[in-house]
Amino acid sequence: MNIPNRITLNDLRGMQVGAIAALSGEELASLRLEADEQMRTAKSLCDWLDGAIALKYGDRAHAARNSGGKDTGTVRFADGAVTVVAELPKRVDWDQAKLAALVDRIKADGEDPTEYVDISFDVAERKYSAWPAHIRTAFEGARTVRTGKQRFRFSQNDEVTK
Repeated sequence: MNIPNRITLNDLRGMQVGAIAALSGEELASLRLEADEQMRTAKSLCDWLDGAIALKYGDRAHAARNSGGKDTGTVRFADGAVTVVAELPKRVDWDQAKLAALVDRIKADGEDPTEYVDISFDVAERKYSAWPAHIRTAFEGARTVRTGKQRFRFSQNDEVTK
């Protein structure tokens, strides 16, 4: 029986999570570094390939959108036995100060601005933390704290972490 000295990323595919969790910190750190490097390599390769695809099909997709009378959206065309689906999403940004002025005008005209726009408020956590206690207390009932996904990073014990 040949037992490898080191667990590889391919070995992880057949392992249960509990067995992986039982690995040493050094093994986990090494595997994570290897996985990160493979991810960077794959991302770089995908970016390179996406550039070639955009070069090959970009003009054709643009022409298909123009002939359909649109600047954005999805078009389909054939390249041999393959159907190419080219998506160009629409991204709209609104000037917040101008929207606020329009909301004020709608209110002044006696209408309900929520029939026209979605209104939301946000408080930067950095600003909230800097407020005096009496102001923070007034806002506490409107504040809910949720956590994001926990992440772990590894460093060697002799490395200085920032």
